[in-house]
Amino acid sequence: MKLDVAGVCMLVLVLMTAVLTGTGAGPVPRCHRALPGARGCHIAQYKSLSPGERLAFKNATDAFEESFWLKNHTCRSRPFPRTWDLRQLQVWERPVALEAELNLTLRVLANSSLGDVLDQPLGTLSHIHSELQACVAAQPTEGPRPRGRLHQWLHRLHKAPKKEPWGCLEASVMFNLFRLLTKDLTCVASGDLCV
Repeated sequence: MKLDVAGVCMLVLVLMTAVLTGTGAGPVPRCHRALPGARGCHIAQYKSLSPGERLAFKNATDAFEESFWLKNHTCRSRPFPRTWDLRQLQVWERPVALEAELNLTLRVLANSSLGDVLDQPLGTLSHIHSELQACVAAQPTEGPRPRGRLHQWLHRLHKAPKKEPWGCLEASVMFNLFRLLTKDLTCVASGDLCV
């Protein structure tokens, strides 16, 4: 029996399929490229921020807190609930959620009345956002659509600017900054090591 190269490849493929089926192995799910290490995705560098960057964020939140308490706001709802934890999402969903969180944060802070104190934090957040967009854009477009918890979070963030009074939205964003930087960003930067 004479086999050509295509015939040999087909035979090997059929044999491998039979062996894998017999062992109960199923198809291996493809890893979505929204993870650190995906081509063009350099988010892993943000597992921690420099002391200077953290200080700039602390100064901004301190300045905001002083002005916020003077205005005597009463806010009832929260775009970022206490139960918000990216570890509850699948690994591929985490960068998507963080990008939406950063998007809202940047939109709100760009229109804040805090002025110069936000220059460095806005620059840092903008850079992180652009790096993160490369990670999210690397996902296949035919991949799974947001559903479940991710869908709820994205919907909540999308509706927040229309639903929340500006002062409350600004407060939510500012009070969420450290969690965004220390938990959410670190979780996404750690990839599947975030547990």
